[in-house]
Amino acid sequence: MTWIVWALLSALFAAATAIFAKLGVAGVDSNFATAVRTTVVVLLAWGIALATRSEGSFQVPSQRTWLFLTLSGMATGLSWLCYFKALQLGPASRVAPIDKLSVALVIGFAALFLGERLTVGKLIGGLLIVAGAIVVALDA
Repeated sequence: MTWIVWALLSALFAAATAIFAKLGVAGVDSNFATAVRTTVVVLLAWGIALATRSEGSFQVPSQRTWLFLTLSGMATGLSWLCYFKALQLGPASRVAPIDKLSVALVIGFAALFLGERLTVGKLIGGLLIVAGAIVVALDA
């Protein structure tokens, strides 16, 4: 499968996550709900990693890799804690679009920190995402 198919599957599962999470945080502490979700993610990820591993696939090449994977994990955890709290307090149809402002931020961060080219199309697309999130968030 191509990266586009994987990205579309990611979007589909992210949408399901928002709906399931909104239903799941009703009546429980959002941090507890995040901890339960994270436990499931850890078990699922390790199960898939172990079941599909190839020889040498678990070798981490450098301390730099450990550092950035650790920082990514910390950012993921903080994002999930904030997302579940937002879902507990607000409607999923308004929380999720604001959460997806991360797409516009990634476009900017990728240009700034990764040296990816910021094209007119990426700039317009990012601005449309921001505008769409604002419209949906302010819609009463």
